[in-house]
Amino acid sequence: MNINRLKIWLKATRAPFLTGSIIPVSLGTAVAWSETGHFHLVYFLLALAGVSFLHLGTNLTNDYFDHKSGNDRLNKNFSQFNGGSRVIQDNQISAKGILIFALACFTVGSLIGLWINHQFQTNVVLCLGLIGVFCGFFYTATPLKIGYSGWGEAIVGLCFGPLVVLGSHYAQTQSFSWTTFWASIPIGIMIGLILYINEFPDYQADKAVAKNTLVVRLGKKKAVKVYNFLLAMTYVIIIFGVLIKLMPLYTLIALLTLPLALKTMKVASSNYDKICELLPANASTIGLHSLIGILLCAGFMLDKIL
Repeated sequence: MNINRLKIWLKATRAPFLTGSIIPVSLGTAVAWSETGHFHLVYFLLALAGVSFLHLGTNLTNDYFDHKSGNDRLNKNFSQFNGGSRVIQDNQISAKGILIFALACFTVGSLIGLWINHQFQTNVVLCLGLIGVFCGFFYTATPLKIGYSGWGEAIVGLCFGPLVVLGSHYAQTQSFSWTTFWASIPIGIMIGLILYINEFPDYQADKAVAKNTLVVRLGKKKAVKVYNFLLAMTYVIIIFGVLIKLMPLYTLIALLTLPLALKTMKVASSNYDKICELLPANASTIGLHSLIGILLCAGFMLDKIL
């Protein structure tokens, strides 16, 4: 395979969005280390690889079924943030090739999860993994098409928030904690908001194929108010978590991202119906997810060290 062909396959996976997997795995691991002082590098790397492969499988499946529904073909407002990878529409990879690649990624991710599960005396990892595979595949696959029903944003938030954070914590400690669950909520909201803000440019194409995302259901004007509310709630949850002593004081360093969040809200509120002008808000939402996640990890680690 030559380098240009490899670039096309990497483009198909939308690998830059893997921060959606890296952040929650890292946070679950950081909380586990803060609570127990134990860090198992092998389980961390395997959890990261397993979740990432399932994430790639979801991206590829999404491309395949959005192609089959005509959604991506109708989308004229695509960008690096929305509208799929475009490799099928540009005749760079066949739809069948994308589906085979997706199933291969799901298989590798599942095998990694099964190996981790085999190391423990429970089937917790197996159950969490099955939920992840099910939601990832049927996000756009028939007959469920979760992303077409208005539940997609919540399911993505659940899977790449509590599900992955708790699973990564369990891989380190073979236990759960309320602290881990609470810390996972801001990350779940933020990954849901990445999907949500990226649905604004997709509005016309989604509506045309009855892909009833929250943005389609609410309309852009109401939807941007929900975006601002949920972004604000991310910070409220962090502050409240500290106040009720579920999260350490040092996690308040995540509030350093608040100026960027306020700027993003302003851009979104002013440009929710303008494709190009909204792009900085799309980019900032991705950045906020990563920055908040990194700072929460740092907060838990500082609490352990200091």
